[in-house]
Amino acid sequence: MSLGLVTEMTKGTEPDHMVDFREGVELLKNEYPEKALVKLRRAFESDKHNPYYISFLGLSMARAEQTWDQALELCETAVQLKRKEIQFHMNLIEVCALAGLRDKTLDKLDSALRLFGDDARLKRARSKVVKRQAPVLPFLERNHFLNRELGKLRHRVLKRLDR
Repeated sequence: MSLGLVTEMTKGTEPDHMVDFREGVELLKNEYPEKALVKLRRAFESDKHNPYYISFLGLSMARAEQTWDQALELCETAVQLKRKEIQFHMNLIEVCALAGLRDKTLDKLDSALRLFGDDARLKRARSKVVKRQAPVLPFLERNHFLNRELGKLRHRVLKRLDR
């Protein structure tokens, strides 16, 4: 018997809250935060102490409703409950970033990097949040092609000097 067949056979025996959670996470991945929020809220109501439900509910609230304080509180609670789960840290970092809390986002990223080492997802997230340098030619717009090209050159030179 194949694993796929066993999964299909046992799908109906899964508790409703687990189905709601799985579907909610899938909806979040596919950029449907409002629909995900309904499913994740239902899963959370069935087990308010499950850190997975807490963390993903916080993330979906941030994306769908922009209720930053409540979303941050939920994500921080999940991290406290299960500190070694990197996804909870990623969710918290995303909520901080969505809320526009750049310094807090960087703090959370740095603490996660200390905890998990050189994780590629954390490094990628940090590179998106890192503070930008001033334009090379301040009298031109940041997105002017001269500033973009000179900025790339400056970046390469500084990177080589750091070696």
